[in-house]
Amino acid sequence: MVFYIFLFVFGALIGSFLNVCIYRIPRGRSIIWPSSRCPSCNNPIRAYDNIPVISYIFLLRGRCRYCKERISMRYPLVEALNACSYLLVFWRFGFGWSSAIYCVLCSALIVITFIDIDFQIIPDRITLPGIPIGIAAGSFLLPDPFLRATALGYKAALIGAASGFAFFYMVAFLSIALLKKEGMGGGDVKMMAMVGGFLGWKGVILTTFLGSLSGSVIGIGLIAFRGREKGSLIPFGPFLALGAIVSLFFGQEILMWYLY
Repeated sequence: MVFYIFLFVFGALIGSFLNVCIYRIPRGRSIIWPSSRCPSCNNPIRAYDNIPVISYIFLLRGRCRYCKERISMRYPLVEALNACSYLLVFWRFGFGWSSAIYCVLCSALIVITFIDIDFQIIPDRITLPGIPIGIAAGSFLLPDPFLRATALGYKAALIGAASGFAFFYMVAFLSIALLKKEGMGGGDVKMMAMVGGFLGWKGVILTTFLGSLSGSVIGIGLIAFRGREKGSLIPFGPFLALGAIVSLFFGQEILMWYLY
C-alpha cells in the first residue's frame, strides 16, 4: 500500500512536469527554464502553490494567487491522469523494468494527446526519441502485450515500428495524391512508428482499429450534436493514444475474445 501511495504521488509530480511540456513544447520554449508561471500575469508560481492536485483545489481554488484569473482544470486533470496511469501499469504488469517503461510511454501519450488537441501537431521532440527507445525496449525488456508470457523481441519491435510508419505514411501519401488534401499528418506517422516499437505489429493493428473506431464515433457525434461541419479537422493523435493504451492493457484479452 505504501508503495502505491508513493507511486501516485510520484506520478502526480511527473504529471505537473507534463503540464509544462504541454504548454511549452508547441510554443518552442524551454521545458527547464524559467520556473512555472501563471499564463495570464506571468508571476512565478510559489512552491507550495505547485503541489499537484492539492494546491489547485484547496489553496488556489482554481485561480491565480496574484491576478485571480481562472486556471484551467486541465492542470490537475493531467496530474491525476498520469498518477492513475502509473498505478494501473504497476497493478497490471507488476514490478519490473517493463512497468517503468510503460509508465514513460503513458506519459508520452498524455503529452501527445493534449498538444494535439490544442495545436493539431504531434511534436518530433517526443516521437523521434520515442522510436529508438521503443525499439530498444521492445527488443530486450518488454513482453508481448498480446502474449504476456512471451518476450516481444527485436523482430516484432522492428516490424512494429516499420509497419506503423509505413501504413500511416501510405495513408498520408494517398490522401494527398487522390483526395488532394492532407488526410494524415507527419506527426501521426512518427507516433505510430513509436507505438509499434513498444507494442509490436499486433499493437499497431489494434491501435489503428480502435483509434479509427473511436475517432469515427466522436466525429459523428460532434457533427450530429454540436453542429461541427463535415470534413472539419479533428486531431487523430488522441484517438491513437487511446487505442495504444487499450492495446497495452487489454491486448491479450481482446485477442482471446476475437479468437474464441
